[in-house]
Amino acid sequence: MRALLVTSVGVTCAAALTLPLAAPALSAPAAHSASARPPSLSPESPGSGPPSARTEAAPGEANEANEANKGDEANEGGALEVPEAAPPRTGETRAAALAGSTQSLPLEPLAAPSDRTVGPAAPGQGLDRRTARPFSLVGVVWDDAEAELHGTVQVRTRATGGTSWSDWQDVETHNAEHAADLGSAERASGAVRGATAPLWVGDSDGVEVRVRPEAADPQHPAAAVPLPEGLRLELVDPGADPAPEPAPGAPAGRTVTPAAFAGNPVPPTTTTTAVPEVLTAESAATSAVNADLAPLGAAVIPALTKAETEEEAAIVAAGAKPYIGPRPKIVTRKGWGADEKLRERNFAYTKSVKAAFVHHSATGNNYTCKQAPSVLRSIYRYHVKSSGWRDFGYNFAVDKCGNIYEGRAGGVAKAVLGAHTLGFNTNTMGVAVLGTYSSTNPPAAAVTAVSKLTAWKLGLFGANPKGKVTLVSGGSGKYSKGKKVKMNVISGHRDGFATECPGARLYKKLGKARTSSAKLQGR
Repeated sequence: MRALLVTSVGVTCAAALTLPLAAPALSAPAAHSASARPPSLSPESPGSGPPSARTEAAPGEANEANEANKGDEANEGGALEVPEAAPPRTGETRAAALAGSTQSLPLEPLAAPSDRTVGPAAPGQGLDRRTARPFSLVGVVWDDAEAELHGTVQVRTRATGGTSWSDWQDVETHNAEHAADLGSAERASGAVRGATAPLWVGDSDGVEVRVRPEAADPQHPAAAVPLPEGLRLELVDPGADPAPEPAPGAPAGRTVTPAAFAGNPVPPTTTTTAVPEVLTAESAATSAVNADLAPLGAAVIPALTKAETEEEAAIVAAGAKPYIGPRPKIVTRKGWGADEKLRERNFAYTKSVKAAFVHHSATGNNYTCKQAPSVLRSIYRYHVKSSGWRDFGYNFAVDKCGNIYEGRAGGVAKAVLGAHTLGFNTNTMGVAVLGTYSSTNPPAAAVTAVSKLTAWKLGLFGANPKGKVTLVSGGSGKYSKGKKVKMNVISGHRDGFATECPGARLYKKLGKARTSSAKLQGR
C-alpha cells in the first residue's frame, strides 16, 4: 500500500489565523463498538473533530423505529401511524440529525414465496410496509465486507406526506468492486461492511424491502444460497442544502442571491439567504488543501482559460505544460454541503494520477440537477456511516447537467487515494456520473464534463487521455494481485473489474470522452 497519510501544521495555522472559530459544545462520547470506525492511530489532520463525533453505538442499541413500526404491518394503505420520534442511526444526536441522519433497521425473515417461479422456496429477509422518519436514499448492508449477496434486493417507498406507494425498484447488489483495495488501511479498519449500491428514491417517509436469495443450483431451485449475516436496511436523509456562498466582498450577515448550477437557472425573482457566519475547523481543513485554487471557504473553484491554467500549473504542477486542459468549474465539498465531521480525520494520498476510471453511481436517474448536492450528501453518508469507509469513495462526481463536484477530501489538484475501483485505486482517480446508464444514454453534458475534468486533472500529472498506461493490480475479481495490466488512460470501471459499471451506454461514450479530453489538452 503506497498511500500517504498526511497532516499539515501550515493548514492548521492558516485556519486558526484566518477564521474566528468558536469551539463547539461537545456531547459525551458515544460508546465504541465493532460497528464503529475506530479512532485513527495516525497523526491527526487539521481541524478534525474528536473521535466521538464519528463513532456509533452497537447496532442493536437504538432501533426503536423498527419496534414502533411492527404494529403497523397490517395496514397496507398509505396512512400509517408515524412514530413519535424515530431515532437516527445509533450514536447520532438530534442536532446532528438536523444536518442529515441514517436510520438502520435490521431485516426480518420473510415467508417463503408460494410461487416457485420467483425464486427458491427458502425464505428471504425484509421489512413489511412501515412509516419512518423522512429519507431520500436507501441501501442494504451486512456484517462481512468479504461476503457477497447472491440474490435480489427490491424496495418500494411512499413519498413524504403521500398515500400511494411506488412500484418495486431493484437495488444493485454487486457493489463490492467499488471499494478500497485489499490490504489497505481503509479496508483493514474493522469498520467496513458489505453493502449494495445506494438507490436515490427522493423525499420519502414509508418503505418496504425484500431480499430474496438466488438458487444454489438452477437444476434444484428449492435450495438457496445463504444470505449474508446481519442484513440491515439503511434509510439516509441528506439534510438541508448548504447556505449559498457570499458574494465577493459581502460582509457576514448580508443576504445574497443563491448561485445557479447548470440546468438550474435562477428565476427572475429570487429570495435572498443569510450568509453563513464562519467555517468549522473541519471545513477549513478540507478547504485549505485547495488554497492554491480558490479562497478559503469557497463553495466553487472557478473555471480558468487554458492560458490561465498553464500559468497556474507552473505553480501546482510544474511538469504539466503544455498538455493540460482548461481548469473547469468545480463545486467544492463545502458547496455541496459535506459534513466534514463524518469523514476520517486524515487525508490519504497516492504518488500520481496515471489514469481515470469512469463509473456510474447506480443510484438511478430520478433526480434533478438541483437535487444533485442532496444525492452527493446521501451517498457520502452511506459510504461512511453505513459502509464504514473513511470518506466519499470517488474523487469526483458529475451530474446529468454537467456540473463537476469535488469528491474525496484532500485537494482536487492532488493525487488523493480513493475507494472506487477495487485493485486499481493506487495512482488513479475515480469519476462517478450520477445515475444509472445500463440502458439509458448519459446526457451529452455529463460526457463533456468528464472530458473537461480529465483534460485538466490528467494534464496536471502529464497523462495523455488518448494514451495507454500499465497499472499494477492490487487484487480484484478480474486480475490477481501484482499482475501488470495495460489499459486506456481513461477507462471504464469494467476494464479493471468484472462489473457492468459504468453501464453499457456510458461505456460506449468513453471513446468520445478520450478524444475530446486530448483535444482540450492541445494534443
